[in-house]
Amino acid sequence: METRRRGGRTRELAQQVALRLFTEQGYEATSLRQIADELGINKASLYYYFDGKEAIVQSLLDQRGDEAEELLAWVRDQPASSDLVPAAVSRWVDSFTAEKLQGIRFLAANPLLLAGLTRDGEAPRVASGLARLADELGALLPSGEPEDRVVLRMALLSINAAVQAAAATTADDAAIISAARRAARILTDDLVAARPR
Repeated sequence: METRRRGGRTRELAQQVALRLFTEQGYEATSLRQIADELGINKASLYYYFDGKEAIVQSLLDQRGDEAEELLAWVRDQPASSDLVPAAVSRWVDSFTAEKLQGIRFLAANPLLLAGLTRDGEAPRVASGLARLADELGALLPSGEPEDRVVLRMALLSINAAVQAAAATTADDAAIISAARRAARILTDDLVAARPR
């Protein structure tokens, strides 16, 4: 029997179930029918939300792109100062959940899929949004040194690095997120500290 849900919630649950199955079984081994069965809906109902597996993955990337653009809009609404750098980086790292970590793991394990999802050779929206964010925050740094801009990008990507570094450990998702926050804080504190060059 098909479960009745609100449309947005069904879409969100489909993304979660698909990501879990993609991670557990592999992207190629997972079918839309399996995703629909896990949701308790028929395959035709799933097609109402997504026209295929790639559309599900693309929707996850688009969501993170939206989040990066929302953070950029927030940064633009704040008074310009170097103190905004650690605040913005913290907001980005703090936005990660266990589900989003699963997404990072999945994309890292499927680089060809990610490459195939780029539109007209452009980077996914999340990547371009983070690049714009890094550029705007970089302009607020006390130093305009290229090295500092690289460190800023490292801070924004600390969550990705933490996921990769934890792969051979027993660290759970909470520890990974905590480590990413710690690394981002260390990096951004160093960036905004007044220091001679």
